[in-house]
Amino acid sequence: MSGILKNDHRLMQVLLAPVISEKATLVADKNEQVVFEVAPDATKPEVKAAVELLFKVEVKSVNILVTKGKSKRFGRFMGRRKDVKKAYVSLKPGQEINFEAEAK
Repeated sequence: MSGILKNDHRLMQVLLAPVISEKATLVADKNEQVVFEVAPDATKPEVKAAVELLFKVEVKSVNILVTKGKSKRFGRFMGRRKDVKKAYVSLKPGQEINFEAEAK
């Protein structure tokens, strides 16, 4: 493991929020995956280490994608929404992340 993965402060900043959508729910039920919005400079090993540290689960694999921001009009000016980086985290069989229990 590289030195950056051992820095707990960095790992706490990698995961920004869980993605709660219809597609994320279907993926979670069907493939035992959880979807997170992650920092723009996050790497797969960092996401894996952060999920294992925060939720005490075993991660099988991590897939990352970047959704490009849409062009939108703001009054008379054309602007652009920010790009969003998402991580699809596959959990090993028998592992589960329950966000309702974590919030309490």
